[in-house]
Amino acid sequence: MSNVFEEQVLDVRHWTDTLFSFSTTRDPGCRFKSGQFVMLGLPAEGLPGEGRPLMRAYSIASPHYADVLDFFSIKVPNGPLTSKLQTIRPGDRIIVGRKATGTLVIDNLKSGATLYLLATGTGLAPFLSTIRDPETYERFDKVVLVHGVRTIAELAYRELIETELPNDEFLGELITEKLTYYPTVTREEFRNRGRITHLITSGKLFDDIGLPALDPGRDRVMMCGSPALLADMTPILEQAGFAEGNTGEPGDYVVEKAFAER
Repeated sequence: MSNVFEEQVLDVRHWTDTLFSFSTTRDPGCRFKSGQFVMLGLPAEGLPGEGRPLMRAYSIASPHYADVLDFFSIKVPNGPLTSKLQTIRPGDRIIVGRKATGTLVIDNLKSGATLYLLATGTGLAPFLSTIRDPETYERFDKVVLVHGVRTIAELAYRELIETELPNDEFLGELITEKLTYYPTVTREEFRNRGRITHLITSGKLFDDIGLPALDPGRDRVMMCGSPALLADMTPILEQAGFAEGNTGEPGDYVVEKAFAER
């Protein structure tokens, strides 16, 4: 059996000059948990040279029960993969690895009251799956999604989160009751301004959403995004008494470390 699926591109959206997303068909054999990633690539003939296709890790942004696969990507002008991937169109073929993996699954967290999802840029992708998973709301009383970007235009999926999901036929009531979305921008005027780490250490995030400061006895945290976010937030959590979890032992927070410049 091949270790990849070959899927067809269904839709492409260019959010900005540096961000795009796309949807593909989904093979019935493709299985994953909310928050996991797969290896993604283009057929070998779509890349320079010959041999095996170049593959990179991409979080699946669609919910685990969806009929399609959604992905959210940066554009790297000279990136070995994204320089080609950003030019795809509906009808093109995409290679998707069969094995989904990753640490950003709620099974890797201890039980708690509030789940914080901290993302910068395309680190939002795995959490787009998490916030559409009914099990997330069974496990936690509150879910807080914080998405940090530079400009307002980079707040991709904002309309989906703010408008469409609260009116979803199946999840709308849960999302309205339990999900708090907190978009924040660093380089333009916006209702929320500043880096995620500063909003947390200053207490402004908690003042704005009406919840107490982070407490390992009550709160759980997932992080995905820039190296700076992970490097700055990890010691903040550790000093507050949070213990990192993994697939072997659930903890108070988890981080996805699989991604690098593509």
